[in-house]
Amino acid sequence: MEYIPSLRTKYKEEIVPSMLKEFNYKSVMQVPKVEKIIINQGLGQAVADKKLIELSQNDISRIAGQKAVLTYSKKDISNFKLRKGMPIGVRVTLRGNRMYEFMERLICISLPRIRDFKGINSKLDGKGNYTLGIQEQVIFPEIDIDKVAKILGVEITFVTTANTDGEASKLLTMFGLPFKKQQ
Repeated sequence: MEYIPSLRTKYKEEIVPSMLKEFNYKSVMQVPKVEKIIINQGLGQAVADKKLIELSQNDISRIAGQKAVLTYSKKDISNFKLRKGMPIGVRVTLRGNRMYEFMERLICISLPRIRDFKGINSKLDGKGNYTLGIQEQVIFPEIDIDKVAKILGVEITFVTTANTDGEASKLLTMFGLPFKKQQ
């Protein structure tokens, strides 16, 4: 029997029927879903320290459970001592079961480890996508704090098929993302 992540089951059994009723969709296919999750880490300091890219790539790969790829600069910027083609970041795109597993680890384990955590901002991009910025990559249990050379931030983007921010916000809330309450 094949393993199915609990969030995928929750989506099919709880979220889809609830969203069908709330937004009056005519078909199950109209219900928005999370298409992919992109984990990104920009490394401006990597221009001076080449070892930082390799360490960051290992960290992001460990967090995601899949090998991270390097991102390269597109043009020369002399003020930043940047040349075209230099590695300046790391990213990984998660889909399918790995995406649901990562989302569950993020919601249940990593976010509660943030000091003085009161919820995440609920600002979406206008097209139904949400980007979460995390200041320290050490909140993930996969990272060994003793082996971290430099504490860096991580960007996590949830790409959904929702047409509006309201639909996407409701979808992500039903998955369990702890958004701050609006004042």
